[in-house]
Amino acid sequence: MKILVCISSVPDTTSKINFTADNKHFDSSGVQFVINPNDEFCLTKAIQLKEQYAGTTISLVNVGTSETEPVLRKAFAIGADEIIRIDAIPTDAFFVATQLATVAKEGGYDLIITGKESIDYNGGMVGGYLSALLDLPFVNKCIGFEIDSTTVRAEREIDGGKELLSATLPIVIGGQKGLTQEKDLRIPNMRNLMAARTKAIRVIAPQTTEARTEVVGFEKLPPKKPVRMVAADDLDTLVTLLKTEAKVL
Repeated sequence: MKILVCISSVPDTTSKINFTADNKHFDSSGVQFVINPNDEFCLTKAIQLKEQYAGTTISLVNVGTSETEPVLRKAFAIGADEIIRIDAIPTDAFFVATQLATVAKEGGYDLIITGKESIDYNGGMVGGYLSALLDLPFVNKCIGFEIDSTTVRAEREIDGGKELLSATLPIVIGGQKGLTQEKDLRIPNMRNLMAARTKAIRVIAPQTTEARTEVVGFEKLPPKKPVRMVAADDLDTLVTLLKTEAKVL
């Protein structure tokens, strides 16, 4: 089985987020980048399948500049076989999906796994676009699946519950926590990290595609208001504040 895992390089959740002077670009100065958490659950699931089915290979693919390579090498050290980088700035979801679709078509993959969304833009559209471009079945918000021969039995989150689905390979999966658990995430050992430093990365030129979106600007959330303390026995003041300021009553 051939598995393609889509990897995004995203800012660490503890990073302080800033934008350029015109508020149209993210300022990456001093920001630590990591594997998108949803993608890490997907990669772990792919490794589990590789351990379960002999002959399975895992390819990593990313749309990004050379700045994403440290993250890709760390992902490789966790347990992949190949790194593919499409040399382009990921401008929007449709552009990214178009680039990924080209690699997926050429590689003839049985299973394509991508996180349900990246934690930087939280668009959640790449998986859907990708499945449409490939004309393949798609299970989003997937929290578990098993493969029996060419049959995939998947479970996904829906409003108020869960949904069980059945499909056949090849398929696109949009995964999240639950696909694997945090306790199952793999930590690369030093030997694999050293091997990843010298691993050749296959760099592919991007496909030309029409821009579907334009960034008008970014706006940071307003700073949090200071906490106001109310004496435990002053219920009248508390109720008044909840009505007039918090407006929750």
